Amino acid sequence: MAQLLFMRATLAAAGLAALAACSQGDDAPPPPEPPIAAGQDTLLRGRYLVRAADCAACHTAENGAPFAGGVPLASPFGKFYGTNITPDAEHGIGKWNADDFYAALHDGVAPDRHLYPAMPYTSYRQLSRADSDAMFAYLRSVKPAPVPNREPELSFPYNLRFGVRFWNWLFLEDSLPDASRGDSQAWLRGRYLAGALGHCAECHTPRGKLGQLDAERPLQGGALGRIKAPDISPGGLAARGWTAGDLNALFATGIAPQGAVFDEMFPVVHLSTQHLAKEDIAALSTYLLGDAPAAPTAVRPAEMEPRLRDSGNRLYTALCAGCHGFEGEGKPGVAVAMQGSAALRDADAHNLVAVMLDGIKAQDFPGTAAMQAMPGFAGTLSNAELADLANYLRARWGGQASGVTAESVQALRQ
Repeated sequence: MAQLLFMRATLAAAGLAALAACSQGDDAPPPPEPPIAAGQDTLLRGRYLVRAADCAACHTAENGAPFAGGVPLASPFGKFYGTNITPDAEHGIGKWNADDFYAALHDGVAPDRHLYPAMPYTSYRQLSRADSDAMFAYLRSVKPAPVPNREPELSFPYNLRFGVRFWNWLFLEDSLPDASRGDSQAWLRGRYLAGALGHCAECHTPRGKLGQLDAERPLQGGALGRIKAPDISPGGLAARGWTAGDLNALFATGIAPQGAVFDEMFPVVHLSTQHLAKEDIAALSTYLLGDAPAAPTAVRPAEMEPRLRDSGNRLYTALCAGCHGFEGEGKPGVAVAMQGSAALRDADAHNLVAVMLDGIKAQDFPGTAAMQAMPGFAGTLSNAELADLANYLRARWGGQASGVTAESVQALRQ
């Protein structure tokens, strides 16, 4: 039905209620260097690292100056806004030095205040000092933009910045547990890309009541926004049919046999992963799956009662088959396939139902690939019809038993 989700983004994740700062422990050993860095100067290396860290996603607003801030970041605690990180002396980082920048990334401490961990220093603290300095050098080279920062719009008591130092004392760690196992150079490089630069855990790891990352469930899915970040642990990926080649295609192009990225994962590919060297994309996939990845699980259609089969087939033929194909084969440049869809294979139907209700905007992918807009059906289908259609899709192409109800659809209506 939709351009189905693999994983949600990594957008500076959280919007947590906590606030900033305190150093812990010694720096980790330097990670393996990215292949693209060989022979490049500091600014080129810094630009590469800034892209790998997906800084533009939170610090470049739509139609705004590059890195001038203003991107709204919704959270359960209120709304944050990406800050100005251009070299502007009044509103940006023009008066900072390399030590100030490293302190912000590593400890969540800016020269004039503590930072909220909506800026994911909880992950960036794993960055090497050399990489931090290269990123700073590049950001100092971009055009200054005199754009004022917007203060967070937080409810009490989350608007009290001094509370962050207690949150950091409780939860800030030098590193996060690994979801996969490995010791190869590719795995180690992928760990650095996913954990430090890509900060995947910020969206894809569940959180506790105080907004802290759940170290017992690394990369097993998060629920900060309308679209949930799915489980991207090795077991979760294998259960939805992912292979290293498929992940490589997704990170490079945004499209794979399991579906196309959308929502917050779309800018991650658009602004970040498509620009990575092939070796780094492969390393990222290696880390997520582990050095010895499990075989992807084959999907088998689930049993459907006759009423559901008839109702779901009727709705699919009338509303979906024109774009997604009568056999779910999809159409390049129009809509993704239902066959092999990772979203339909997800045990949690939340994202599928949300997309059916809301629709998806048209999207252009790297190269000439594109996906047409998908309409939302919140205004045209009843809760019962949407539940039938979701259950039909999940049973026919996802191998999932019927579990969507009219009540669960109603709960997701905006």
